[in-house]
Amino acid sequence: MPDMASSTASDPTANDTSAAGDPAQTSPLPPGVLTPAEQRHAAGLMRVNHVGEICAQALYQAQKLTARSDTLRRGFEHAAREEEDHLAWTAERLDQLESRPSLLNPLWYTGALAIGVVAGAFGDKVSLGFMAETERQVEQHLDSHLGKLPANDLASRAIVEQMRDDEAAHARSATDAGGVDLPLPIRSLMRAASKVMTHTAYYI
Repeated sequence: MPDMASSTASDPTANDTSAAGDPAQTSPLPPGVLTPAEQRHAAGLMRVNHVGEICAQALYQAQKLTARSDTLRRGFEHAAREEEDHLAWTAERLDQLESRPSLLNPLWYTGALAIGVVAGAFGDKVSLGFMAETERQVEQHLDSHLGKLPANDLASRAIVEQMRDDEAAHARSATDAGGVDLPLPIRSLMRAASKVMTHTAYYI
């Protein structure tokens, strides 16, 4: 089986200015300075991303527990450690934006844990396929956030870009490890559930 542990997350805040071109061309404020409205909007988006990492922790824990293969269990464990980096980055950015995580985090975690157990119960190939589809959808979601974040928010953009790259690597690893394509109705249901979560977590 290909090594699912080949992707290594790096600190995206080490070079914030590389993530957004030259925002000074589109904003009257110095780079990194946000208006109150921009700050609230960025905080809402980063809260959504923080919830996504809470769910990722739950999914990987559940899939690690239900995996039949020791190699696969180690792969899920490694991916979960990378997601811990993402969780820390988004939590720190929320604090910098003078905001808070979602009040519904226990609910998000419990729901994701249950979904991960169900996916794992169908076998390793389905579990890997679920992981791959989840990461692809998260990658698309993060890509959309780059179009929604304030152009001046270099720190948030750097975090989201690094997260997007890591999630894409996780998806490729899961597919290479034998993950199967999920049926269209399942993929559509996953997208619908994700929309409910993202719209709710933006505010609560």
